[in-house]
Amino acid sequence: MNNAETNSGYSEPHRIDLNAESLAREVGWFAGVVNERLQEYFAEPAIKTNDYSVEHGRDTEPGFSRNSPPDLAGDSSVYAEFVNYYQLSGDERLLLMLAIIPHIQPHLLDVFFSANKLLGRGYTEFGGVKGSRHSGFIPTIETALFLLAGNDLSHRFRLYKLFDPDHVFSSHHIIAIEQSGGYEPFYSSPIHLTEEYVDYFTTGIFRHPQFSMEFPAKRLTTGMNWADLVVDEFTAAQLDELRIWLQHGRTLYEEWGMNTKLKPGYKALFHGAPGTGKTLTAALLGKLFNLDVYRIDLSMVVSKYIGETEKNLEKVFKKAENKNWILFFDEADALFGKRTGISDSHDKFANQEISYLLQRLEDYSGLVILASNMRSNVDEAFTRRLQSIIHFQKPQPRERFQLWINAFSKACTTPAPEEMMRIAQQYELTGGSIMNVVQYASLQALNRNEKQITIEDLQQGIKKEFRKEGKTV
Repeated sequence: MNNAETNSGYSEPHRIDLNAESLAREVGWFAGVVNERLQEYFAEPAIKTNDYSVEHGRDTEPGFSRNSPPDLAGDSSVYAEFVNYYQLSGDERLLLMLAIIPHIQPHLLDVFFSANKLLGRGYTEFGGVKGSRHSGFIPTIETALFLLAGNDLSHRFRLYKLFDPDHVFSSHHIIAIEQSGGYEPFYSSPIHLTEEYVDYFTTGIFRHPQFSMEFPAKRLTTGMNWADLVVDEFTAAQLDELRIWLQHGRTLYEEWGMNTKLKPGYKALFHGAPGTGKTLTAALLGKLFNLDVYRIDLSMVVSKYIGETEKNLEKVFKKAENKNWILFFDEADALFGKRTGISDSHDKFANQEISYLLQRLEDYSGLVILASNMRSNVDEAFTRRLQSIIHFQKPQPRERFQLWINAFSKACTTPAPEEMMRIAQQYELTGGSIMNVVQYASLQALNRNEKQITIEDLQQGIKKEFRKEGKTV
């Protein structure tokens, strides 16, 4: 579900008001279900709140009852659109509310802290844990099963499917299940609504994840436009294939039914010298189709410890699932580079790592771009599975002239076009190097309190750039 297509006609304050109203009715229904279940369990009233009192009129509102969720017909909130889009059942909606309550009305779950006086501790059947910082009740799967099924084992067993990896809540990373492993029962695992969906259901937009060890990727953006990208004709034609897939890929898979014949997603390799436009192209593709682009920081992903690289990469793929992000692996050699034959246990685990990466790449339904300075540095096991291998060659005189012309601020005065053409023909520079020269020359002009950039400024900048590369003019 693309949030760029949701609630697009509403201002942010109105969108938030719609979400708050919808969630308030849903929370009221949830409180009624909890109250009813605990009354049944204890044979006495359990929840009394001023905000969502079941006994003061909530159950008499149109479409509301203790046994069925509120009617969302005509509801334009993000939450209502989400429920209707996935056609969620009453059980699924109750589970969703249980997961969101700790974030919006945590006190409603305090009742589950009730102590069993006979045992001097909490009730096992209520499940739940107490967080390290959150002082309220954090529900577990057991909490959900108690609310939904009570002591009805048949219903309980049918509910297990809600926690399968293939269920939309898990597969779309909506509700996270924190498994402790070992011999702990699976159903004692805490559940929570993921950060993105807390924001989505409350504000109507997805939060961009913060760069951290838990998400080792940074969002790529650019102020430039597609017309600013200068590449040769052959490279431009290959990039058009990516643009066509981003525009029509979903139609191909869904409406034409090719999802049964083709593997999901699109994988491409960008290779070429630094500064030739690989990173810029990735950012421009995202801007062109209003898609988020994330550059994976491989220094935080690749680990010398066995199994850690896969774990670090899994954090990225798990966040990216079903969000249609473009994933950009810069300097991909570190992760997708050639491996040697098996000579020791580390080589064996390295090959297992390749198998994991191959599977993860093939399963991802969005665009993945690997970037490398040299095509030969990338393992053939990956290149065989790529739909495109695109070479970003160093710009020729005609492309260099266009890069020079586009590079300067409109506030300055540049040398005559014929002089710029001579510069373009004489000096072999990449787009990145040209921008470095333009920055140097522009600062020199500003330092003279002038707006005129001279040929001498450019030549000094070019010499500086060549020295960085160990070359002479």
